[in-house]
Formats: sequence, C-alpha cells, structure tokens
Amino acid sequence: MPDISAAKGFYSDYLGLSNEEFNLGWVARYTSPDSGASVQLVTGDASAPEDSVISVQVDDVDGAYAEAQRLGYAIVHPLTTEPWGVRRFFVRAPDGNVINVAAHSS
Repeated sequence: MPDISAAKGFYSDYLGLSNEEFNLGWVARYTSPDSGASVQLVTGDASAPEDSVISVQVDDVDGAYAEAQRLGYAIVHPLTTEPWGVRRFFVRAPDGNVINVAAHSS
C-alpha cells in the first residue's frame, strides 16, 4: 500500500515541492515555493467510494458539476463540502479514470 510519509522526501527534496500545504494521512499536497507547481497524493480516499487518479482545481465547482451532469458524465461522488474545507465531486472520464474536481476555500 502506498505510504505518503515514505514518499515525502521524493516529492519535497528530489522534485523541489518543499511546501507541505496539508497532510491528512491519506491525502497530502506538496507545492514548489518557486514555480507554484504542485502534486496531490492520495492513498485511499477517506470519504469517497473510489480513489481519483488526479485532482483538478476549478474556480466554480458548482458550475463544473452542473456541466458534467448536463454532458451525461458519470458522477462517482456527489458534490460535497468536505469537513476539511474543500468542495468537490468525482466524475468518471470517458477513458474510465476518476477525476476529483475541487474548489478550495481561501
């Protein structure tokens, strides 16, 4: 099973993503202080029925949710405001991958 704490050195030291924005044990985000590049690691989503392969941050998550429904894409996890402050939903892309579409509180 993947281990976020074991991977931290790879992402922070080797790739230079040294800012740990958050780490909930099952999900963590590391960001570059210089470029703003980031990676979000998920070992097993604690509140959704499936794990996502990537996360996409959007400005209007409600609009993205409505558009996904309008286009007939499969919603895997409904639009939810999570206890840690992110509002998100999971949608299955036509290739089968599950995408976490999210907006973070500022």
